[in-house]
Amino acid sequence: MIALAFLLGLTAFKAERRVTTVFMIGDSTMANKKLEGNNPERGWGQMLPGFFTEDIRVDNHAVNGRSSKSFIDEGRWDKVIAQVQKGDYVFIQFGHNDEKPDEARHTEPGTTFDANLRRFVRETKEKGGIPVLFNSIVRRNFRIDSTAVLKDDHPDEATDRHYEEGDELIDTHGAYLESPRRVAQEEGVAFIDMNRLTHDLVQGMGPEASKELYMWIPANTAPACPKGKEDNTHLNVQGARIVARLAADAVAEVLPELGKYVRHYDFVVAKDGSGDFFTVQEAVNAVPDFRKEGRTTILVRPGVYKEKLVVPECKINVSLIGQDGAVISGDDYASKKNRFGENMSTSGSSSCYIYAPDFYAENLTFENTAGRVGQAVACFVSADRAVFRSCRFLGNQDTLYTYGRHCRQYYDECYIEGTVDFIFGWSTAVFNRCTIRSTGNGYVTAPSTDQGEKYGYVFLDCDLTASDGVDKVYLSRPWRPYGQAVFIRCRLGKHIVPEGWHNWGKKDAEKTVFYAEYESTGEGACPDKRAAFSHQLESADDFALGKVLGGEDGWNPLEMIQ
Repeated sequence: MIALAFLLGLTAFKAERRVTTVFMIGDSTMANKKLEGNNPERGWGQMLPGFFTEDIRVDNHAVNGRSSKSFIDEGRWDKVIAQVQKGDYVFIQFGHNDEKPDEARHTEPGTTFDANLRRFVRETKEKGGIPVLFNSIVRRNFRIDSTAVLKDDHPDEATDRHYEEGDELIDTHGAYLESPRRVAQEEGVAFIDMNRLTHDLVQGMGPEASKELYMWIPANTAPACPKGKEDNTHLNVQGARIVARLAADAVAEVLPELGKYVRHYDFVVAKDGSGDFFTVQEAVNAVPDFRKEGRTTILVRPGVYKEKLVVPECKINVSLIGQDGAVISGDDYASKKNRFGENMSTSGSSSCYIYAPDFYAENLTFENTAGRVGQAVACFVSADRAVFRSCRFLGNQDTLYTYGRHCRQYYDECYIEGTVDFIFGWSTAVFNRCTIRSTGNGYVTAPSTDQGEKYGYVFLDCDLTASDGVDKVYLSRPWRPYGQAVFIRCRLGKHIVPEGWHNWGKKDAEKTVFYAEYESTGEGACPDKRAAFSHQLESADDFALGKVLGGEDGWNPLEMIQ
């Protein structure tokens, strides 16, 4: 119950943060697309959330086939404007379907098209919102094609025929491009020339390479369109991400108050189709091996990613950044049988494996949901110079496995929970301002520090808490005879037993372990009653961050924290 209260409190704190909504209204080039059948089509608005912090919520109301007229006539605008609050934004992009000849959608630039755009702008202003006008993205049109506009609704199927294309893009939008610019100027609101931005992109790529942005899909490659497509209007995943990036950069330039929330990541993972990949493993696999000249950043959008994630040693310099609710989850455990009928083992039970050096994770949850079935690892870290910031590690026995020998790890403001030995392993690790929560009686740590290592675990200014009914927890016990664990200025709850430390029935280990505290506080701080083989330090100078983790290369983990 206390753990639940903690999580609810965290949620309430985040709920207090002002979240600004960006409402999007427009046509199929902006709209969210269905994902069934591995559909590769995306609207650029569908990908835009991956370019903002969580202070911005993107609410995409764009719909396939709609013009400014039909969007109003169908009552869609009324539903959007009813939700707009002061300080929200409304991104407006129409034109592709206003050009269509059918009466239900057609408008004229200079008259009815302008009037509809003007209505969107004025009604947004009346609600205290901020309207932003965009003109249409370019059609990939390198030839004279009198049917280009109509093909928005019915793109060609992929065929073996080839038609001649020139080197220059031919405009298909005409005067419809000027209406958003004109209305923006008249009404004194922001205008973003998406046509120019996408024209320069597509023209620069040329007629052949630019197909990679659009729905040019060979037959029998995607179940959603088994006959394939030759579509010069609608974007695929790659194209929509690139166009969304162009839009985000333009927003940052034109609207600096909104632009301060724009972020760029090399890859985005999202279960809702708003990213480059659906799984974290796919994104990691896409990282170039041994990329030494840059860091690869991967945004993980909200969702529970049940996958056996492996960051191999060749994927160096990777950053995984989670949005709230991003969880890497598994439910394996040591005695669970693998495909050969053998026990998985403790090491084999982990939800996530990290081997690559210079790894960074932020705001991610690593969990093992197997329950109280023995050893069940949430995160297995065998990486040197690994940093975890504001991450959560959830499990029971053996939650966090700091596996790597001679490896240095830094955990900053993390939450780690478990029952028995839930922080264990060989690595040298510093836990700074972390919350360490015992959800059952047991042992917080089980270090297996190798003989000759100067440091094992160091906890700096951490809070050790417990769930209701938990009343007998030890700070550590020696999995291996030279285990080291030091608690500096930590606040210890009453669940920590007075003797503090346990010898695991290994009397000889009392001579070789190094268990120590400095200025512990709280009901669990009982220096006069501690086990005789532990130490009360007179100074914490020897456990400064640089001394513990600096090593021969002078590593400073704070340089990785932005």
